[in-house]
Amino acid sequence: MSWIDYQPPVVVERREGLAGVIQLQRRGLEYEIIYNGVFLMATYNGASEKAAVKEALAAATRNYEGPVNILMGGLGVGYSLREALNWPEVSEVKVAEIEPAVIRWNREILNGINENALADPRVQLYSGDFKGLLKNAAESASGKQSLKYQVVFVDTDNGSTWLSLPGNNFIYTSEGLELIDRCLMPGGIACFWCAEEEEAFAELLNRRFEDVIFRAVPERTGKSGSFYLARKTGG
Repeated sequence: MSWIDYQPPVVVERREGLAGVIQLQRRGLEYEIIYNGVFLMATYNGASEKAAVKEALAAATRNYEGPVNILMGGLGVGYSLREALNWPEVSEVKVAEIEPAVIRWNREILNGINENALADPRVQLYSGDFKGLLKNAAESASGKQSLKYQVVFVDTDNGSTWLSLPGNNFIYTSEGLELIDRCLMPGGIACFWCAEEEEAFAELLNRRFEDVIFRAVPERTGKSGSFYLARKTGG
């Protein structure tokens, strides 16, 4: 039993969201987000998210000189966004979050935890599902005034087999990966946070991308969070 199990949860807010029931709860000084009965994120589990963003950006800055632009799916408690904003090379982060409550919590309750990340002028918030943001970005990238991205970071779920929303399954299919590929510049980095290693998803990544790697990072609870990194062909 980890230290957090000794702290009983106290519900801060529970409401009917756009895509299900969403709840913010507190354990001692820590917060958790529960979505449709699925554990989504907690303030005590941030090491793997931060490590994923760091490694993705380290790879991107090795491949490119100049500003780095990021597409990000999932706001959570703002750890991934804050880590991205800590990099001076980052010029823009477009982040999708489907639930207005999560956006409000990040601004009002969790802003001390993520250092008021949403107030950073480099952030463009997309209030909707990540699939919609990807489609918009892919369509823009096909135009003459295209803006493709050096990094696409996916943290909408606990992985392809542990979804917060059934519709998110699309992201982890061949069609979803093809859409992510279209948003990336040649040599760009796709990063997917997950709770554990997923062989079937890794196989799909290897069919579409290059240099696919898996990392597991210990969290404060004694468990691990994980992520996959993959590079788009070219660059």
